[in-house]
Amino acid sequence: MNLTKILTIVLLAVSLYLAYFLYSGVQKTIDDKASIENKEASTIERLKLIREAEIVFQEVTGNYTANMDSLATFIETGKVPIIERREEIKQKAYGKEKIFKKNIAVNASDNGTFMGYKVKVGDKVITNQKGYAIKVGDKTNELPFLEKGTVSALADVKVGDALTKGQSLISLWDYKFNPTTDLKKLGEKEDGTKFEIFAGKVDRSGVQVQVIEVVDPKPDNPIRKESNDQKARKPLRFGSRVDVSTAGNWEQQ
Repeated sequence: MNLTKILTIVLLAVSLYLAYFLYSGVQKTIDDKASIENKEASTIERLKLIREAEIVFQEVTGNYTANMDSLATFIETGKVPIIERREEIKQKAYGKEKIFKKNIAVNASDNGTFMGYKVKVGDKVITNQKGYAIKVGDKTNELPFLEKGTVSALADVKVGDALTKGQSLISLWDYKFNPTTDLKKLGEKEDGTKFEIFAGKVDRSGVQVQVIEVVDPKPDNPIRKESNDQKARKPLRFGSRVDVSTAGNWEQQ
């Protein structure tokens, strides 16, 4: 084997190595970015759940809470532990079925003729599933659901009845949160990191008002640092210790 062939083989090997090294570096960057995005999406969903629960908790009790066990119990049962003077702990009920359910109305999309329902009471429906049929002119349309939920009521209309645009037809209900959430880990990220939670009061023109702040103390994205001047690039959080707000900084990006 002459020198030319040896050099050719060596250069080819070096080229292949550099190409693989470059590809690996680019792919790692892509994979790392996707991983960060997925982790942040999970953290945001958990923050949204905590925020929803805190808002309802404050509406029915008058206070936010930094106790995630109490908040989890509230979500699960609709009850809040009340410590009385005898140091007994009782459960004060507010009704989970009311406070953590949302009602959804499905109305007639246009003036027309009712051509029948595609669902019945008790059915669990998903987005884009057909709900009812309406005839407008010579065309019959089957209208889809825009939200998922469980059918709780159907209006008393029969095939052939005239419909008015906006007329109530179907009532749905759904949970305001994912009922499969592990509430024992409500105050944690997927990796077990506990959120920093502050619930207290601030003075506003002589009036004490409730405030809440929940912060991810260990950001998955390295650019999210407290020292960052951009508010939207600080650690994921909602609320404020000094302002009456429950806004999330991810909503400002």
